[in-house]
Amino acid sequence: MSATVKKLLWLLLFALAADRLYAQNKIVVFQSDFGLKDGAVSAMKGVANGVSDALKLYDVTHEIPPYNIWEAAYRLEQTIPYWPKGTVFVSVVDPGVGTQRKSVVLKTKAGHFIVTPDNGTLTLIAQSEGIEAIREIDEAVNRRKDSRASYTFHGRDVYAYTGARLAAGVITFEQVGPALPDTVVTISHQPAILEGNTLKGTIAILDVQYGNLWTNIPADLFKQLNIPAGGRLQVTLYHKGKQVYSGSIPYAHTFGDVPEGQPLAYLNSLMQLSFALNMGSFAGKYHIESGNDWSVTVKK
Repeated sequence: MSATVKKLLWLLLFALAADRLYAQNKIVVFQSDFGLKDGAVSAMKGVANGVSDALKLYDVTHEIPPYNIWEAAYRLEQTIPYWPKGTVFVSVVDPGVGTQRKSVVLKTKAGHFIVTPDNGTLTLIAQSEGIEAIREIDEAVNRRKDSRASYTFHGRDVYAYTGARLAAGVITFEQVGPALPDTVVTISHQPAILEGNTLKGTIAILDVQYGNLWTNIPADLFKQLNIPAGGRLQVTLYHKGKQVYSGSIPYAHTFGDVPEGQPLAYLNSLMQLSFALNMGSFAGKYHIESGNDWSVTVKK
């Protein structure tokens, strides 16, 4: 065997080993709409620990509003890029639990894994990180023992169990189940676009502690308007196409650049265009919410 062939074989083996390690970094991150008032989250973590007590278990949040798949999708996109390759995310916002929606594991092109119902939860992360592959969970293999009579807690019986097995290296990604086409169920929303001198986007989420509005309009798109700090924007907000707010708002670098109680536009920690009141709640004052049916236009 020539030295070149040996080198190529070594590189192939190294790549395969590295890919396997990505599925074995022993980190599982949970998200749900369960809240922490009862034992549901603890039960999921107990199942994960039962697979391997070497796992490291963390949380995104368990305070997703009940049944709010859009917010689950947003919190994944907000969080996942900051975790190492190979991290397994278990996201359970599942109003269709027990129905025909698919239970899947998505591997992103960045090397993250998301275990979830394919009900729209994957809308944003599939767009931002890309789809490497998707597999449907084979419940004949990847389901907690003696749980088949339970139809309403797949978070514990299927998702936590499968995610833990994958993270611990008990199974490979290929052993999750059969491969699916590289598409996911998506939630329709206004993408961030620039049409002439008008930006359009979605009010993606609220900075809930403070009542700030975070859009999906990225900094690089906003900068094409060439608005200097102190320049003003004409901002119009809509719910299901109906105007609910319109105003002239200054663009500022930070909250203290405007008087207390006054509005500002700024780039948030994710470098997306956002709106706030200094020391106040923009959402509360103007009765604004967020989600795929809330949209915004911004003009010079």
